[in-house]
Amino acid sequence: MKYWQAAHLMPGVFICLIVATAARFLSDHYAAPTMLFALLLGLSLHFLVEDEKAAAGIKFAAADLLKLGVALLGLRITLTDIGDLGAETIGLVIGGVIFTISIGIAVSLLFGKNIKFGVLSGGAVGICGASAALAISAVLPASETRERDTAFIVVAVTTLSTVAMILYPILGQGLGLDDQHIGILLGLTIHDVAQVVGAGFSVSEEAGNTATLIKLFRVSLLVPVIILISFGFRNQTTQNNRSGVPWFVYGFAFAIVINSLGFLPEPIRALLATISTWLLVIGIVGIGMKTSLKSLGKVGGAALGIVCLETVLLFAVVAIILALS
Repeated sequence: MKYWQAAHLMPGVFICLIVATAARFLSDHYAAPTMLFALLLGLSLHFLVEDEKAAAGIKFAAADLLKLGVALLGLRITLTDIGDLGAETIGLVIGGVIFTISIGIAVSLLFGKNIKFGVLSGGAVGICGASAALAISAVLPASETRERDTAFIVVAVTTLSTVAMILYPILGQGLGLDDQHIGILLGLTIHDVAQVVGAGFSVSEEAGNTATLIKLFRVSLLVPVIILISFGFRNQTTQNNRSGVPWFVYGFAFAIVINSLGFLPEPIRALLATISTWLLVIGIVGIGMKTSLKSLGKVGGAALGIVCLETVLLFAVVAIILALS
């Protein structure tokens, strides 16, 4: 990128960074998800995207910086950790993702939504909440409603994750599951990574470690899911965007391999993982700024019902399987 192009982007990017910092501050002090605060603050500053000086940087944050953040998520995962789960658990996780996306598509069509909304909502619920919604949105065909739907789903899955963090450990113990099975349940059914960690370790260290490991494996499934989505919708994209697998998916896979081989010293890996988190927050601020509250209200109650139904069905199916095992 040339110097004058970078300078043109800086005002908008800097604004997104300031808002992301505010979101992090609020999250630390009021015990609510950073992503939720980032999106809500971004939505309240929608008028900034109409400013010529800020518009380019905001759009850059919502697209390119966001994708880079998704790519760096791979540094949280190793192939060894995935292998330690065992074939049965791996099959259960993969089956859960396929089930949730399939339900998302079916219910979306039933409620008058399109397949893209079903893929977006099902992927967010089935894989890793807000991060999955952002990644999947980036490969769906451009439309007038894509960013609006993404913002809505981020709010929905983040809110539901917070509720699940409190409720699911109680339900798991009520079902008579041991700590390992509770960890599997939490890792398989709560949407966002932070809430999985919080829920798991509120039960026990064993439940927390199991839940976190399973959740990270769910995150790794972003790679095959996004590849399939990219090819599934390739005929609906523009000619300029018909390049197959997006670059950030290769980056995500490469980051997993690098982390698995141990090439990066731990301080550098930890730094890059932190940068990834900040880039995702900055990206969601940008998406919020590009989305008007008025348009968000047009998504409708059916959309919320779809996300809630996906969440409840995923929990119910996994809980039944674990209770019978």
